[in-house]
Amino acid sequence: MSFDSAARDVRRRAVYPGTFDPFTPGHFDVVDRSRRMFDHVTVLVAVNDDKQPSQPTAVRAAEIQHLLPADWENVSVAAWHGLTVDYCRRDGSCVIVRGVRNPADWLHEYELAAMNESLGVTTLLLPARPALVTTSSTAVRALRA
Repeated sequence: MSFDSAARDVRRRAVYPGTFDPFTPGHFDVVDRSRRMFDHVTVLVAVNDDKQPSQPTAVRAAEIQHLLPADWENVSVAAWHGLTVDYCRRDGSCVIVRGVRNPADWLHEYELAAMNESLGVTTLLLPARPALVTTSSTAVRALRA
């Protein structure tokens, strides 16, 4: 068996975690790009103790599911209260996907990626498209207020 055929036989699953409060066009773009790279992507609506989301985790997950196109059959949404690497192990996911908009994001995500790598899960950092770098959940919440 060649390397190429062996690589194709491996089911590649990725997790895209975040609080997604709210789910922005940048988040949507990361999911779209990820679903083209992996066999399956789970948008993992997670709890972050440093943040106070405007809605419960399950409500945010349901809203995201509603926003995703029906033909994105290789994308699912799940709510999770725990470490992302624990979800990855349970789900059989080999990669955590994270979007980065600027150097500050990159530094923060790099530190998390190093920790996740030490726990056995690789992180893929996707740079934001130029048109989306100024969009953040914080900015969207401020516009809604």
